[in-house]
Amino acid sequence: MKLQKATLFGLYAVLDLAEDRERTRSAGEIAETYGISINHLAKVLRDLGRAGLVEAARGVGGGYRFIGNPKRVTLMDVIEIFEDIRSGAGDARDPGAKTDIGYSLHVVLGEIEDIARATLRSVTIETLLKHVRRDRDQRRAAAAE
Repeated sequence: MKLQKATLFGLYAVLDLAEDRERTRSAGEIAETYGISINHLAKVLRDLGRAGLVEAARGVGGGYRFIGNPKRVTLMDVIEIFEDIRSGAGDARDPGAKTDIGYSLHVVLGEIEDIARATLRSVTIETLLKHVRRDRDQRRAAAAE
């Protein structure tokens, strides 16, 4: 599954902000951390705000913070804000899909996409952040040796 840049930026922002829900970060700080365009990120943050996942705080010390429930929000919840995720099985634009081989191939590819979608629906923000923390701790321990 190939994700659009906006989707990746949305995932970066949500995960970054959800890591410390009390902290606010500016769009500039987030953009700098991930090496992305602040203008593009600002649009992504607006979409995340409309979806009820982030909140903007104005003024000194302002920025964005995650307001979703990290134990309930899944990767797919974020992805669906930016992507039209549908099964490509039997794609009418593919003339080969009308053949026996093409049909069977599209059925299998559709099943693989369904598994990918189910996996993304099962991984919560909190689950991924646990992986981030574990991996970070392992890298630090390896560097200290």
